[in-house]
Amino acid sequence: MRLIDTHTHLDFPDFDADRPRVLDSAAARGVERVVVLGVHQANWQRVWDLALADERVYAALGLHPVFLEEHQPDHVSELREWLERLHGHPKLCAIGEFGLDYYLKDLDRDRQQALFEAQLQLAVDVQLPVLLHVRHSHAAVIATLKRFKLPRAGVIHAFAGSWEEAREYLKLGFKLGLGGAPTWPQALRMHKVLPRLPLDAIVLETDSPDMAPAMHPGVRNSPEHLPDIAEALAGIMGTDATTLAAASTQNANALFGWPDAR
Repeated sequence: MRLIDTHTHLDFPDFDADRPRVLDSAAARGVERVVVLGVHQANWQRVWDLALADERVYAALGLHPVFLEEHQPDHVSELREWLERLHGHPKLCAIGEFGLDYYLKDLDRDRQQALFEAQLQLAVDVQLPVLLHVRHSHAAVIATLKRFKLPRAGVIHAFAGSWEEAREYLKLGFKLGLGGAPTWPQALRMHKVLPRLPLDAIVLETDSPDMAPAMHPGVRNSPEHLPDIAEALAGIMGTDATTLAAASTQNANALFGWPDAR
C-alpha cells in the first residue's frame, strides 16, 4: 500500500524521543508523506522546521479553535505574513488546523466564528486548501463555507457526521478525513455512513498522537498505524485496503497539488 497521512501533530513533544524512527517505520509500511499541522502561533516555526528537515513531511499552518485563549488579534496578520512569504513553497500545503468547536462549552462561539472566517478569507487570498476542525458544529461550518468561494476546498478532519452532512461537504468540493475513530465498534453512525461514501471523497489520517484506532488502544497514535486504519476502514466500507489506500493517496495528491510519488 502507498499511503499519505493527511493529518498529524508530529511536532508535539510526544514524538521528541523518537520522531525520526516513527517516520522511518511509517515509510517502511508505505506511508510516503505526512502532513503536520500548526495549531497556534507558537508552534508554526517548529512545524516548518520539521517540514524542511525531512522530505516526507509537509506543513500546514493555522489557528485552532481549542487554543482560542492563546490567539491574539495580531496572530491572524502574522499568519497572513507567513503564508504570503512562503507562497509557492512546495513544503507548504494548506492552512490548518482551524475551524469551529462547539463541544467545548467554554469556547466563545462569536470569537471562534470570527477567527474561522478570517482564516477562510486567507485561504481565498492565497489559494491554499483548508484542513478544518469541526466538532459538534457541522451546521455552522457548512453555512459559513457556502458564503465563501474557496478556490481549493480542503478536508473535514476526523469526519463523524451524518450522511446528509457528508453530502453537503461533498457538494462543496471537500474531502472527508477518516482515521482511527470509526474503527471502534461503538462508532455505530459512522459504520452506516462509511459504506455510502464514494472513494473519491476520502483521505486517510491518524491525528497522531491522538485518536488511536481500536487495534492500538490506549497508546500514542502514530503514522505507523495508518495501514491498520486503512485495513479496518476498508472492511467497514466493503472494499479492500489496497483500493482504499490508492484512492486516498490519489485524492490527497490532487488536493495538495503533489505529483504522484511513484
